Amino acid sequence: MLHKIGDEIIVVNELLNKLELEIQYQEQTNSSLKELCESLEEDYKDVEHLKENIPLHLPQVTVTQSTAKESDVDPEEPVKVEEPAPTKKLPKEQRSIKEMPFITCDEFDSVPAYMKSRLTYSQINDVIKEINKAVISKYKILHQPKKSMNSVARNLYHRFIDEETKDTKGHYFIVEADIKEFTALKVDKKFHVLLNILRHCRRLSEVRGGGLTRYVIT
Repeated sequence: MLHKIGDEIIVVNELLNKLELEIQYQEQTNSSLKELCESLEEDYKDVEHLKENIPLHLPQVTVTQSTAKESDVDPEEPVKVEEPAPTKKLPKEQRSIKEMPFITCDEFDSVPAYMKSRLTYSQINDVIKEINKAVISKYKILHQPKKSMNSVARNLYHRFIDEETKDTKGHYFIVEADIKEFTALKVDKKFHVLLNILRHCRRLSEVRGGGLTRYVIT
Protein backbone atom coordinates (compact mmCIF):
# COMPACT_ATOMS: atom_id res chain seq x y z
CA MET A 1 0.00 0.00 0.00
CA LEU A 2 2.84 2.37 0.91
CA HIS A 3 4.61 1.60 -2.36
CA LYS A 4 1.40 2.32 -4.26
CA ILE A 5 0.92 5.65 -2.44
CA GLY A 6 4.56 6.52 -3.14
CA ASP A 7 4.08 5.83 -6.85
CA GLU A 8 0.96 8.01 -6.92
CA ILE A 9 2.81 10.83 -5.16
CA ILE A 10 5.51 10.66 -7.82
CA VAL A 11 2.87 10.88 -10.57
CA VAL A 12 1.21 13.85 -8.82
CA ASN A 13 4.57 15.62 -8.50
CA GLU A 14 5.22 15.15 -12.21
CA LEU A 15 1.78 16.56 -13.01
CA LEU A 16 2.44 19.55 -10.73
CA ASN A 17 5.76 20.17 -12.46
CA LYS A 18 4.06 20.07 -15.88
CA LEU A 19 1.34 22.41 -14.61
CA GLU A 20 3.96 24.84 -13.29
CA LEU A 21 5.74 24.83 -16.66
CA GLU A 22 2.43 25.42 -18.47
CA ILE A 23 1.62 28.35 -16.17
CA GLN A 24 5.04 29.88 -16.86
CA TYR A 25 4.48 29.45 -20.59
CA GLN A 26 1.04 31.08 -20.41
CA GLU A 27 2.46 34.00 -18.41
CA GLN A 28 5.18 34.52 -21.01
CA THR A 29 2.59 34.31 -23.81
CA ASN A 30 0.36 36.83 -22.01
CA SER A 31 3.28 39.21 -21.58
CA SER A 32 4.21 38.88 -25.27
CA LEU A 33 0.62 39.53 -26.34
CA LYS A 34 0.46 42.63 -24.18
CA GLU A 35 3.67 43.96 -25.76
CA LEU A 36 2.28 43.16 -29.21
CA CYS A 37 -0.96 45.01 -28.38
CA GLU A 38 1.00 48.08 -27.27
CA SER A 39 3.12 47.92 -30.43
CA LEU A 40 0.04 47.65 -32.65
CA GLU A 41 -1.55 50.62 -30.88
CA GLU A 42 1.52 52.73 -31.58
CA ASP A 43 1.48 51.62 -35.23
CA TYR A 44 -2.23 52.47 -35.44
CA LYS A 45 -1.60 55.98 -34.10
CA ASP A 46 1.21 56.47 -36.63
CA VAL A 47 -1.00 55.30 -39.49
CA GLU A 48 -3.84 57.59 -38.39
CA HIS A 49 -1.44 60.52 -38.18
CA LEU A 50 -0.08 59.80 -41.68
CA LYS A 51 -3.58 59.35 -43.08
CA GLU A 52 -4.69 62.71 -41.71
CA ASN A 53 -1.62 64.57 -42.98
CA ILE A 54 -1.18 63.29 -46.54
CA PRO A 55 -1.19 66.24 -48.99
CA LEU A 56 -3.87 66.01 -51.63
CA HIS A 57 -1.41 66.77 -54.44
CA LEU A 58 2.32 66.16 -54.39
CA PRO A 59 4.64 67.53 -57.09
CA GLN A 60 6.11 64.81 -59.26
CA VAL A 61 9.74 65.28 -60.29
CA THR A 62 10.68 63.93 -63.71
CA VAL A 63 14.19 64.06 -65.20
CA THR A 64 14.45 64.46 -69.00
CA GLN A 65 16.26 61.66 -70.80
CA SER A 66 15.60 59.35 -67.87
CA THR A 67 16.82 56.37 -69.88
CA ALA A 68 20.18 57.98 -70.61
CA LYS A 69 23.30 56.85 -68.83
CA GLU A 70 24.53 58.91 -65.92
CA SER A 71 27.62 59.98 -67.90
CA ASP A 72 25.43 61.37 -70.71
CA VAL A 73 23.43 63.69 -68.44
CA ASP A 74 24.53 67.30 -68.39
CA PRO A 75 24.93 68.28 -64.71
CA GLU A 76 24.20 71.92 -65.58
CA GLU A 77 20.97 71.08 -67.39
CA PRO A 78 18.00 72.16 -65.24
CA VAL A 79 15.70 69.47 -63.97
CA LYS A 80 12.13 69.84 -65.11
CA VAL A 81 9.65 69.79 -62.29
CA GLU A 82 6.01 69.21 -63.05
CA GLU A 83 3.79 71.81 -61.48
CA PRO A 84 1.12 70.32 -59.19
CA ALA A 85 -2.35 70.49 -60.62
CA PRO A 86 -4.50 73.15 -59.00
CA THR A 87 -6.30 71.84 -55.96
CA LYS A 88 -9.89 71.08 -56.75
CA LYS A 89 -12.51 71.36 -54.08
CA LEU A 90 -13.98 67.92 -53.47
CA PRO A 91 -17.72 67.53 -53.91
CA LYS A 92 -19.59 67.49 -50.62
CA GLU A 93 -20.52 63.83 -50.91
CA GLN A 94 -16.81 62.86 -51.31
CA ARG A 95 -15.53 64.73 -48.26
CA SER A 96 -14.00 62.62 -45.50
CA ILE A 97 -15.94 62.32 -42.25
CA LYS A 98 -14.13 62.48 -38.95
CA GLU A 99 -14.55 59.36 -36.82
CA MET A 100 -13.85 58.75 -33.14
CA PRO A 101 -10.62 56.73 -32.61
CA PHE A 102 -10.91 53.56 -30.54
CA ILE A 103 -9.50 53.71 -27.02
CA THR A 104 -6.23 51.95 -26.30
CA CYS A 105 -5.45 49.41 -23.57
CA ASP A 106 -3.48 52.05 -21.66
CA GLU A 107 -6.37 54.49 -21.82
CA PHE A 108 -8.77 51.81 -20.61
CA ASP A 109 -6.45 51.03 -17.69
CA SER A 110 -6.33 54.75 -16.81
CA VAL A 111 -10.12 54.95 -16.38
CA PRO A 112 -11.01 54.92 -12.65
CA ALA A 113 -12.61 51.67 -11.49
CA TYR A 114 -15.67 53.47 -10.13
CA MET A 115 -16.27 54.97 -13.58
CA LYS A 116 -15.99 51.84 -15.73
CA SER A 117 -17.56 49.49 -13.16
CA ARG A 118 -17.95 46.13 -14.96
CA LEU A 119 -17.61 47.52 -18.47
CA THR A 120 -14.96 45.86 -20.60
CA TYR A 121 -12.49 47.24 -23.11
CA SER A 122 -14.40 45.59 -25.97
CA GLN A 123 -17.77 46.99 -24.85
CA ILE A 124 -16.45 50.55 -24.90
CA ASN A 125 -14.94 50.17 -28.38
CA ASP A 126 -18.17 48.56 -29.60
CA VAL A 127 -20.02 51.71 -28.54
CA ILE A 128 -17.42 53.86 -30.33
CA LYS A 129 -18.09 51.80 -33.47
CA GLU A 130 -21.83 52.53 -33.18
CA ILE A 131 -21.23 56.23 -32.54
CA ASN A 132 -19.06 56.38 -35.66
CA LYS A 133 -21.88 54.72 -37.59
CA ALA A 134 -24.24 57.49 -36.46
CA VAL A 135 -21.70 60.22 -37.33
CA ILE A 136 -21.11 58.80 -40.82
CA SER A 137 -24.83 58.37 -41.49
CA LYS A 138 -25.57 61.93 -40.39
CA TYR A 139 -22.82 63.64 -42.36
CA LYS A 140 -23.44 61.59 -45.49
CA ILE A 141 -26.87 63.20 -45.54
CA LEU A 142 -25.40 66.66 -44.86
CA HIS A 143 -22.90 66.18 -47.70
CA GLN A 144 -25.54 64.86 -50.07
CA PRO A 145 -26.85 67.16 -52.82
CA LYS A 146 -30.29 68.42 -51.79
CA LYS A 147 -31.77 67.55 -55.17
CA SER A 148 -31.04 63.86 -54.62
CA MET A 149 -32.63 63.71 -51.14
CA ASN A 150 -35.90 61.93 -50.48
CA SER A 151 -38.40 63.34 -47.99
CA VAL A 152 -36.95 61.41 -45.03
CA ALA A 153 -33.39 62.57 -45.73
CA ARG A 154 -34.61 66.15 -46.28
CA ASN A 155 -36.39 66.20 -42.91
CA LEU A 156 -33.27 64.86 -41.21
CA TYR A 157 -31.14 67.42 -43.04
CA HIS A 158 -33.24 70.31 -41.71
CA ARG A 159 -33.08 68.88 -38.18
CA PHE A 160 -29.29 68.63 -38.40
CA ILE A 161 -29.03 72.25 -39.54
CA ASP A 162 -31.35 73.46 -36.76
CA GLU A 163 -29.19 71.69 -34.15
CA GLU A 164 -26.00 73.47 -35.18
CA THR A 165 -24.67 76.38 -33.09
CA LYS A 166 -21.71 78.72 -33.31
CA ASP A 167 -19.89 76.40 -30.85
CA THR A 168 -20.28 73.38 -33.13
CA LYS A 169 -19.27 75.15 -36.33
CA GLY A 170 -16.49 73.22 -38.04
CA HIS A 171 -16.92 70.23 -35.71
CA TYR A 172 -18.59 66.85 -36.13
CA PHE A 173 -21.26 66.11 -33.53
CA ILE A 174 -24.33 64.01 -32.88
CA VAL A 175 -27.28 64.13 -30.47
CA GLU A 176 -29.25 61.36 -28.79
CA ALA A 177 -31.81 61.44 -31.60
CA ASP A 178 -29.04 60.44 -34.03
CA ILE A 179 -28.08 57.47 -31.84
CA LYS A 180 -31.70 56.29 -31.90
CA GLU A 181 -32.05 57.00 -35.63
CA PHE A 182 -28.92 55.27 -36.93
CA THR A 183 -27.89 52.65 -34.33
CA ALA A 184 -29.35 49.90 -32.17
CA LEU A 185 -27.87 51.39 -28.98
CA LYS A 186 -30.17 52.06 -26.04
CA VAL A 187 -29.88 55.58 -24.66
CA ASP A 188 -30.05 54.51 -21.02
CA LYS A 189 -28.04 54.84 -17.81
CA LYS A 190 -25.35 52.46 -19.09
CA PHE A 191 -25.00 54.52 -22.27
CA HIS A 192 -24.38 57.71 -20.27
CA VAL A 193 -21.80 55.88 -18.14
CA LEU A 194 -20.01 55.02 -21.39
CA LEU A 195 -20.19 58.65 -22.50
CA ASN A 196 -18.50 59.67 -19.23
CA ILE A 197 -15.66 57.25 -20.01
CA LEU A 198 -15.33 58.67 -23.54
CA ARG A 199 -15.18 62.20 -22.09
CA HIS A 200 -12.52 61.03 -19.65
CA CYS A 201 -10.51 59.59 -22.59
CA ARG A 202 -11.01 62.87 -24.51
CA ARG A 203 -12.93 61.25 -27.32
CA LEU A 204 -15.83 63.69 -27.11
CA SER A 205 -17.02 66.85 -25.42
CA GLU A 206 -20.47 68.25 -24.74
CA VAL A 207 -22.08 71.41 -26.03
CA ARG A 208 -25.40 72.22 -24.38
CA GLY A 209 -28.02 74.70 -25.45
CA GLY A 210 -31.66 74.96 -26.37
CA GLY A 211 -32.51 71.94 -24.22
CA LEU A 212 -30.19 69.76 -26.32
CA THR A 213 -26.88 68.06 -25.57
CA ARG A 214 -24.53 67.81 -28.53
CA TYR A 215 -21.74 65.23 -28.38
CA VAL A 216 -18.78 66.68 -30.29
CA ILE A 217 -16.11 64.33 -31.67
CA THR A 218 -12.71 65.59 -30.44
